[in-house]
Amino acid sequence: MNFANDPSELQAMPGLESILQVLHEGVYIVDKERRIQYWNTAAEAITGYSAKTVVGRRCADNILRHVSEDGQQLCTSGCPLQATLEDGKTRDLMAYLHHKDGRRLPVHVRSIALRDETGIPRVLEVFNEISDRGKLLEELETLRQEVLTDPLTKIGNRRYYELNGEARLAAYHAQKVPFGLLMFDIDHFKAVNDGFGHGAGDSVLKMIAGTISHGLRPLDTVARYGGEEFVVMVPDCTEEYLSIVGGRIRMLIETSWLELDDGRRLTVTISGGGSMAQPGDTLATLTARADKHLYASKKSGRNRVIVDA
Repeated sequence: MNFANDPSELQAMPGLESILQVLHEGVYIVDKERRIQYWNTAAEAITGYSAKTVVGRRCADNILRHVSEDGQQLCTSGCPLQATLEDGKTRDLMAYLHHKDGRRLPVHVRSIALRDETGIPRVLEVFNEISDRGKLLEELETLRQEVLTDPLTKIGNRRYYELNGEARLAAYHAQKVPFGLLMFDIDHFKAVNDGFGHGAGDSVLKMIAGTISHGLRPLDTVARYGGEEFVVMVPDCTEEYLSIVGGRIRMLIETSWLELDDGRRLTVTISGGGSMAQPGDTLATLTARADKHLYASKKSGRNRVIVDA
């Protein structure tokens, strides 16, 4: 088992070496002085360091030079092995180790207290390379998009709106960064579904989502609030500019149309309401105020946008 100081210690943990040698994960064992007593074949493959090179040396000698994601030198400060030696608790973290050829490798590290019948404290560290980290991050981003994206229109969903809105409100209350909210509802959308079919209704929703998206600044955000309702966050704006954005979106929708398979043109209009964030606002109060102005637009004839701070 390549124990550096006392080969008789092999007998204290019978069968352990044969198990550790077949693992695909790198494994090493340190004593209470953090001196490396064992280094398996996978550890050699992952790091480039042979057991002959490292066994008998202290991990505090900074052989692998583990660095955390925030740049902390773990081998000299914040070592999980040392912490596990002290309290016996298992620890997991992501770190970057130094390969023998100079590369930095992202690895998942787990430190486990290891005590046999002799009562001598040791720690076993298991580590494996996160070789598909880029793919993993890509998959996580895809999952995030799925969770926050409306599947039909491909814009943000209500959850996305809530997260974005809470973040905007936090910045507003902390730093007085102004922003406004616009809410839109498609006029007579039920008549569209009843007269042209739900397929045409879905096409209208996608048309409106795309039109709004392309009528905004890069930092403005749009989401489908639910059904035929859409919300737009307009950061760093005035009430006057919020009204301009609302009017532009209304105009773009009014002048758009869908060509149906039977040659007919389908046009729709939208009504909107908007409000600027105010001191003491929650997302619920801001949304309710914009919705109130949206309802006023509907009551006063539709195809208009009412904005009032």
